[in-house]
Amino acid sequence: MKGVLLVNLGSPDSPTPKDVKPYLDEFLMDERVIDVPKWLRILLVRGIILQTRPKRSAEAYSKIWWEEGSPLIVISERFTTKVRSKTALPVALGMRYGSMSIKKALQELKGKGVDEVLLVPLYPHYAMSSYETVVVKTMEVQKASFPEIRITTLPAFYKNDKYIKVLSEAIASGLKDIDYDHILFSYHGIPERHIRKSDPTSFHCKIDGSCCQTNSVAHHSCYRHQCYDTTERVKAFLNLPDDKVSSSFQSRLAGDPWLKPYTDYEFERLAKEGKKNLAVITPAFVSDCLETLEEIAMEGKEQFQEAGGAEYKHIPCLNDSDPWVELMVEWIEDWNKKEVLPV
Repeated sequence: MKGVLLVNLGSPDSPTPKDVKPYLDEFLMDERVIDVPKWLRILLVRGIILQTRPKRSAEAYSKIWWEEGSPLIVISERFTTKVRSKTALPVALGMRYGSMSIKKALQELKGKGVDEVLLVPLYPHYAMSSYETVVVKTMEVQKASFPEIRITTLPAFYKNDKYIKVLSEAIASGLKDIDYDHILFSYHGIPERHIRKSDPTSFHCKIDGSCCQTNSVAHHSCYRHQCYDTTERVKAFLNLPDDKVSSSFQSRLAGDPWLKPYTDYEFERLAKEGKKNLAVITPAFVSDCLETLEEIAMEGKEQFQEAGGAEYKHIPCLNDSDPWVELMVEWIEDWNKKEVLPV
């Protein structure tokens, strides 16, 4: 019997340092997130970061926490409920980090008689710290606890034409009530070394401004290329002028080169160049979360306006919108009936 496993990032159980600390420990101790030797990761995470970060992160979570719980969890659950209502296949929701584990989700599917699973990492782009770690963790859990279950993985869908249509139309709807001077596509940042580590050729990805435009097998696992490609595809679909669109990367750790340009620097640059009305979209996420609701919708607005900007709008992620639900159901049904996955 077939079933579907949706996997998103995860969240602390509450916006308190007590619950944020173990969540951050699991997240930051992931070797695909902080990819240094384990002894150094332990020193950095448990010896330094977790001494102060849980309190700051808990304060940030408190700003965006909903009455029902973590926005990421609530939105993912709403999305899952809608998908379930439109397919006869069992659908379970798991999180890469936190108490809603992948193991619990697979156990739920097994309890319903499922022995063949479509794994859906809820990330449009391939990155070792997001898509890849979900796949690797799921396979580890499957091997250790569910060897009878066969798993097929949905590919990164950043360039799928139907996905681009759904994303573009959602962006167009969000642009209706702002007379924008500029649209900023802000993607989650990753260390530059992750790009090179994910390059199967070991030589193509130079992050030099040209390699992302030069065709290569490396693009199948190059997060940077895929982000810029998403921007270009949406720009073409909506016929947006080149001079009103740009891409940037948010979130980074100090002392380490991450993908540039940095989003917070772009807020200041755009404002100082005379851009008064800014729209921001965060296409690395399908569900609004701490990085979109606090870092972009709140902090980003403050940074842009302090630098001289005026109107600022964060356009929500796809969340549990009906077109996004319907597209996911279409992919599920294609796999169920024809073993076909989106490209």
